[in-house]
Amino acid sequence: MDSARSDRAARPTEDALALKILVAGGFGVGKTTLVGSVSEIRPLRTEEQLSEAGQTVDDLGGVDQKTTTTVAMDFGRITIRSGLAVYLFGTPGQDRFWFLWDELATGALGAVVLADTRRLQDCFPAVDYFEHRSIPFLVAVNCFPGSRSYGAHEVSRALDLDKGTPVVLCDARDKDSGKEVLIRLVEYAGRMYTQRMLDGAEEESEVVG
Repeated sequence: MDSARSDRAARPTEDALALKILVAGGFGVGKTTLVGSVSEIRPLRTEEQLSEAGQTVDDLGGVDQKTTTTVAMDFGRITIRSGLAVYLFGTPGQDRFWFLWDELATGALGAVVLADTRRLQDCFPAVDYFEHRSIPFLVAVNCFPGSRSYGAHEVSRALDLDKGTPVVLCDARDKDSGKEVLIRLVEYAGRMYTQRMLDGAEEESEVVG
């Protein structure tokens, strides 16, 4: 009975605003961990054991202890505040599953690109993907134990991010840390879409004038 009440409480009401956010990044960077740590519901995962065949195409450098991989998506849900629910879709990290990205990105407010400073180059494809499609995103540096620490400015410069693209430090295992990343993204995406609407209105006014 208590679990049933808890599940009902976690569900967004009919008039709640629901947002879709992608969690992307390279192989083994912590996408599944982030979705699982913040989700109010038991996350849906599509993980499979790494096979010998997969080892010939997946770069395991720096993630030698990893034994599973996401082959479709991760799914979770979190209520950031009353009336605002966020649906999280974690993307697969390997190149061979990139055909799924376009479908997952449809209707997304924005994206979190998780980065590991030990394999920073692995998040370049995700950064390029969202930049080319004008989908607002931020880079969240997952601070793995034992990895060298870098400031947000250093990461931004190394990734050659567009001016204003947020870079935040986080711990994908920690719910509060993950929630703060999502809040920052929602705020940033809101500013981006507002600016685009204003720019569009100005252009239309110039044409009419």
